[in-house]
Amino acid sequence: MPMPYLRRHERVFVLNLGEEHEDHTENRLTPDWLRQTEACLDEVEDYVGPAALVTTSTGKFYSNGLEPRRFVGPQDEILGYLSEVQKLLARLLAFPMITIAAVQGHAFAGGLLLALTHDLRIMRADRGFLCLPEVDLGFPFPTAMAGLIRGRLPAATAHEAMTTGRRYGGQEALAAGLVDVTASQAELLSAAIQRAEQLADKRGPTLAAIKATLYGDILTGLRQ
Repeated sequence: MPMPYLRRHERVFVLNLGEEHEDHTENRLTPDWLRQTEACLDEVEDYVGPAALVTTSTGKFYSNGLEPRRFVGPQDEILGYLSEVQKLLARLLAFPMITIAAVQGHAFAGGLLLALTHDLRIMRADRGFLCLPEVDLGFPFPTAMAGLIRGRLPAATAHEAMTTGRRYGGQEALAAGLVDVTASQAELLSAAIQRAEQLADKRGPTLAAIKATLYGDILTGLRQ
């Protein structure tokens, strides 16, 4: 399975969640994927100086979320897997620099949760859907993940997305407050990098403290 990797554009780190490759195109949050993403984030945080982070992907999916087979097995293994996912979500939500998700394809379930941890979200205008399909999958939201959704979305949008499993295209997602900007396929990543470069000077302990205050209850839940 293709793994996440980093590239750098001056003061902006671009974390690619996984290259499209034959059968492996969904960028699911597998244990190996989680470990590699954490290692990439370590490298970004080790960089000294102004910086910002953009995440994106290639192909059909930004991310299709958690790996279904991890929910078949001993309860302690299932809870351990969920804990690792929530640990990553918390880390990104509190990341001490500006983060921008450049959503070039579908972001479903945990993939949308991943995008919601970012400070800003830019979505391709003409293709791809954002969706929380858990109601149709028979998978109730863990309390901490539900808190993340409620904390990052307008109340009416969170309710609709969580209870109906609606799929939002680019313009619908923009109108509903799921994303901040839409862009063409050709302009998506460059727009995210340009905006990230403009905000790179915000990196530091003050921004980290502000995020900790903004999202204190959500972070506590995700880290438990």
